[in-house]
Amino acid sequence: MKPETKNRTPWLWIPTLYFAEGIPYFIVNNISVLMFAKMGVPNGEMALFTSLLYLPWTIKPLWSPFVDIIRTKRWWILSMQVLMSVVLVVMALTLTRPTSQMIDHGETPMSLFTLTLVLFIVTAFASATHDIAADGFYMLGLSGKDQSFYVGIRSTFYRLSNIFGQGVLVAIAGHIETEYDDVPLSWTVTLGVAAVLFTLVTLYHFLAVPKVERQEESDVTAFSVILGFIRSFATFFTKDGVLLAIAFMLLYRLPEAFLLKLCTPFLVASPDVGGLGMATQDVGLAYGTIGVIFLTLGGIVGGIMASRWGLRKSLWPMAACMTLPCLSFVYLAAFQPGDMIVISTCIAIEQFGYGFGFTAYMLYMMHFADGEFKTSHYAICTAFMALSMMLPGMVAGYIQEWLGYENFFWMVMVCCVATVVVTALVVKKLKKKI
Repeated sequence: MKPETKNRTPWLWIPTLYFAEGIPYFIVNNISVLMFAKMGVPNGEMALFTSLLYLPWTIKPLWSPFVDIIRTKRWWILSMQVLMSVVLVVMALTLTRPTSQMIDHGETPMSLFTLTLVLFIVTAFASATHDIAADGFYMLGLSGKDQSFYVGIRSTFYRLSNIFGQGVLVAIAGHIETEYDDVPLSWTVTLGVAAVLFTLVTLYHFLAVPKVERQEESDVTAFSVILGFIRSFATFFTKDGVLLAIAFMLLYRLPEAFLLKLCTPFLVASPDVGGLGMATQDVGLAYGTIGVIFLTLGGIVGGIMASRWGLRKSLWPMAACMTLPCLSFVYLAAFQPGDMIVISTCIAIEQFGYGFGFTAYMLYMMHFADGEFKTSHYAICTAFMALSMMLPGMVAGYIQEWLGYENFFWMVMVCCVATVVVTALVVKKLKKKI
């Protein structure tokens, strides 16, 4: 059946839909890290609880089939956006205000933020569900030709949401903090800005997101969906080389999984404890803007090179770029430079390498998922991808507190051995023509 969008141009909803898809993800998984660090929560507790927020993206394949059969994709999109708008407003209004003494000494217990964590969890589940519905709506609402045409547009606006989340919102927090010398107020205002913006986008989507014609009734039931899921799940774990594939998906990004959880706390931590002592707004510029731009460039260059080299030839150079740039943070921790140009350059190098190296990871997941149940198997692969970031992140903060920042980043370099080993095993198994 041809999609019916009432002749409404996709330009009216695709850019804002994927911008809205990114905002809650980056608030939950990135801004929360910096916010809790600035609030004086110790790195161990901070890393543990913020890593657990990855869980909804890890397990979303469990309920994604039901989004297909219960109500419409448009209903799920708008419902989740309304829910996230309300939650962001409540989060901004109820954010805990630790004392200055707690913040200065880094002794703020995470238990003070119990309500905030609950709201983050609700946002995470709503965001993961929104991702499922938005991607499904994209395929249902556009012809095959239009899907190909707008894929770059959706990616661009998702990246812009990254810059907005880690760059603009962090810069706002930094400005309020500097102006009023009040850390809790800075994050209250920042979350309030995010809530207002997201609410406006949600209201716009009630008008802009078209009512795609409902598919004809079929024999699809919840029971048949469950049986289909069990079958696809079972066939995934009986595929040839599945154990090696799981090991690769869990270990290829191990250095970056540790690094990403502690890089922003390191940037704002006092030089007395091994950090760089950067102002919050400078982090928004260096990491949230320059870093994201070079991450994007790395991904673009990686895609171009992978299309020329193929997966097998791409793996070694991309694995090297995933690991070696981690030395940038060893340098920053060892010498603690105060020059923004030097710091931004190191972050740019590391993020470009990560973006370039991540391309091989994505290509391998697509390669392994190929065949029957391709979509379901790829969804399971993305679950392992989220797990690969969640598990190291849960212990990263405690390891950093034990080792200190410089030794922690050296430990990250040691973890590069895991990347090298799984890359070597996968390259050996892959056929030369791939």
